[in-house]
Formats: sequence, structure tokens, C-alpha cells
Amino acid sequence: MYSLILLHGLGSNGEKFGRELLETGITSDGLTLKQLLPNAKFIFPTSRRRRSSAFGRSVLTQWFDIACLPDPSHRKELQLQGLAESARDILELLRQEQETSNIPPSNIVLGGLSQGCAMSLSILLCLDHCVGGFIGISGYLPFREDIDQAVEEVVDDDDDPFFGGGEGEQQDPAVRAAVFERDLLCLPPVEKPCAESTAHRTPIFLGHGSDDEKVPCLLGESMARTLVKADYKVELKVYHGLGHWYRIPDEIDDIVEFLRSVVGWKVLSSGNCETDSDEKTTPTAV
Repeated sequence: MYSLILLHGLGSNGEKFGRELLETGITSDGLTLKQLLPNAKFIFPTSRRRRSSAFGRSVLTQWFDIACLPDPSHRKELQLQGLAESARDILELLRQEQETSNIPPSNIVLGGLSQGCAMSLSILLCLDHCVGGFIGISGYLPFREDIDQAVEEVVDDDDDPFFGGGEGEQQDPAVRAAVFERDLLCLPPVEKPCAESTAHRTPIFLGHGSDDEKVPCLLGESMARTLVKADYKVELKVYHGLGHWYRIPDEIDDIVEFLRSVVGWKVLSSGNCETDSDEKTTPTAV
């Protein structure tokens, strides 16, 4: 059994996003994700409702507040409370999948669309273990410039309040990214941080439209560069002429191939697929 946990974008919800993805996300063979992945459980959480600084203080479903969609660094301090609250919610969901549903971390793929990608990527960076994979669509990395600086910064032991390990451990880029992210999300530090206590071996797929008007493609490209600096293996696909969405069927094909060849999930061939069933779709609210 596999679990695919995907987070919706700003103003949407888990049920709407999940239903649309599973109904319209068709491969070039005309197949849906549920047909190709009969052993997968699809989980689409819904964020809390919060006031939106970008939309005149309207109350929206959003994982965290943001002042300007095309420029996430603008008034970024507004994002902190929501990031921390949502991280606790999603981390609890991950814990339940592992402990209650007995799904091993290697069989869990995390990801999301737009702000859902941003939120789930923040969670990935704070994990003390790997998961099977990550899928990000039309997203960005909150506090990317700060993570860049944390990854690149070299400090002496006495000047670094976060580390008590050896020099090799504290200079590891994945560790520095994880320590920064856990502090950002108000999570307790890992007792003895090392590369193996991060998620850096989790393979990452990122897809972005070249003509994205809401989250410019440059944000996706800079996010990918930062993740590579943090020692993550990243595959970035840019879809020319595409706006703020996923491309059908090209991007769906690429996601399925990522799950098959990189993550290692069993994906059925077109001749072995059955009719869709709604039994394993879970629009979870958190």
C-alpha cells in the first residue's frame, strides 16, 4: 500500500483539488492516476481558514498568510504563524499514516500545488527521515533566500547555537537546511543532527509552467537550485506556454514516470488497468 499526500493551493480545498486532479489528470494513454496506482491511497488535506493579506483580509483556506503571490519574500514574516501551525497538522497526518495505517515512510509521497507545494516542501526539509518522494507543481520555497544563506554559511563551532556535533556534521548542507527549517517551524531540534537525520535522500520532482502568472517560473527554478545546494536530488520540468496549473497529459506522464522509475512504485500498464473506484480517495481535513 502506498500513500500520496498532496496539498491544495491558496483558496482551494482538499476535496476540490483532489477530485479535479483524479478526474482530469489523464496520461497520454487516457488513464487516471487511480487506474495506474490501484494500491495507492490518495490523501488531500484541507488547510485551516485564515485572513489573507494578499486579498484584503478576506478569510480563505490557506496554509499560511502571504502578502504578495508573485513575490513570497515580501513581508515574509506574515507567513511564520501559518507555516508553524500547518506543519504541526501535516506532521501529525504523516505520523498517523506511519503508525496507524502502517505505511512505511518509503511508501509515502508528499507534495502539492502552488502554496500546497510551498507548504509541503517546508515540511520535507524539516523531516528527520526520508520519504519515498516529493511532487511539487507550480510552487516555490518559503524563506528561500534565508535557506540559501543557511546552507552556504560556514561558521565556527562557538558561533553556531544550533549544532553540538562535529565539524563535518555542522557543515553538511542538508543538515543546515533542516536545522534552519525546524527553527522556522518552531519544532524542537534534532538531538544529534547529521545527514542521515534529514530527508535529503528523498527524490524530488518539480513541474512549472513557463508562463505562470501567479507563481513566476523563476521562483520554481530558484527553488530547485536551492534544493540542489542543500544536497537534494531534483528533477525540474518546465512546460512551455503553460500557466499556473499542471499540463495534461505531459506533466501527468512525467509524474507517473517519476513514481515508477525514481520512487519505485508499482504502476500498472494500460492493459492491466481497471475502472476507477472512489474507495481509496481521502480528502482529509486538518
